[in-house]
Amino acid sequence: MLAGGAFKSVVIVSPYFPPSTLAGVHRARHLAKHLPASGWRPIVLCVDESNHTERLDPALAALVPDEVEIEKVGAIPAKLTRLAGVGDISLRAWSYLKAGLKRLLDTGCVDVALITGSPFYPMMLAPDIKRRYGTPIVLDFQDPWVSNWGSSNSPFSKSGIAHRLATLLEPRALRYADFVTSVSDVQNEQMRLRYPWLDASRMAAIPIGGDAEDFAALRDEQRNKAATPGLVELSYVGTVLPRSGPLFTSLLRAYARLRSANPILASKIRLNFVGTSNQPNDNATLRILPLAETLGVADAVNEIPNRVPYLEALGWLARSNGLLLVGSDEPHYTASKIYPALMSGRPFLSIFHRVSSAHEILSASGGGRAIAFDNVADLPALEAQIADALALLASSSRALGRADPSIYRAFEAKSIAARFANIFTELSLQS
Repeated sequence: MLAGGAFKSVVIVSPYFPPSTLAGVHRARHLAKHLPASGWRPIVLCVDESNHTERLDPALAALVPDEVEIEKVGAIPAKLTRLAGVGDISLRAWSYLKAGLKRLLDTGCVDVALITGSPFYPMMLAPDIKRRYGTPIVLDFQDPWVSNWGSSNSPFSKSGIAHRLATLLEPRALRYADFVTSVSDVQNEQMRLRYPWLDASRMAAIPIGGDAEDFAALRDEQRNKAATPGLVELSYVGTVLPRSGPLFTSLLRAYARLRSANPILASKIRLNFVGTSNQPNDNATLRILPLAETLGVADAVNEIPNRVPYLEALGWLARSNGLLLVGSDEPHYTASKIYPALMSGRPFLSIFHRVSSAHEILSASGGGRAIAFDNVADLPALEAQIADALALLASSSRALGRADPSIYRAFEAKSIAARFANIFTELSLQS
């Protein structure tokens, strides 16, 4: 905040923003809501929702304060660009985002620019911003742009081509960044290994976090919707990632193990998997049920593949008897879903890589059973432990207590925004 109480301004470039339902909206949403408390006026530059192809969520947009300044730009219609095999919103809107950012920077009232991804292509606006305006730039990586998963794809596939582009473009964007954030220390370390010239003192690991105030927006019917009488609802809410398969296999095998040992208790458990495809319009791509059928436990599984609206997802958390938090075999995977889960107050069973920051936080928080592995070969040996945790959730979850708010307070949206505000302030003082 400037002398006299005036706010400094940051433009947040985020092609997706509510009412978009995609996961990438929450970084910008949290910052837009909470930065003013730390003396920064956010200006969100996004693509108008009329150009999005996924289902929209007006209730999510209602969580954004009315006073937030939002600049919306157009995009080439998807039905035209898909003829050339291009659907990425940031590519369709590239020239519009560039022009919109230029209009904002031309006013001379923007002190810092933050570009968050994915999608990552807007980060290529950084060179022009720096050369033309000298504005300090923060690049925020919500996921890896260059990844081991991307390199494993056929070089001639769409994902393989995207990976090759990433390896070309990422270093060019980073050269113009005054500060780099990602969601984990592991992700930052991987970038430093790729680019030894990155200054570690100008990098920070800042997770997406969660906003406990969002639960207050749940309608009564969402919060208190009655569960099926006589059943214990254990719910996983989120995408089933390509590299999560072995973890879900062990989870279902553990349930089968519990059913064999204690069929009466197991019969009371329903395992819900909600939003597994991460696609708002996908009602057909089942990722858990076929596996459950193979393992003979499909009758205990309820899978909803399409990504549900945000408040509906919170409703699943709030009304479930227990939560299932499942990670990936990748150490850098942080799982932003853990923060709303902890804030819901529901007991949990988690399965994450031992060096994942998610496991560190969950194991420290209490309120559940946090199970860790060092590599996927360890998982079969952990299935008895997972089965015991499922039994505890179904029979004596109160013994787990509640998560300690002091453990996750630093990951609340207002705390995350304050950390970004400190970065912005330091950069603005140096410019």
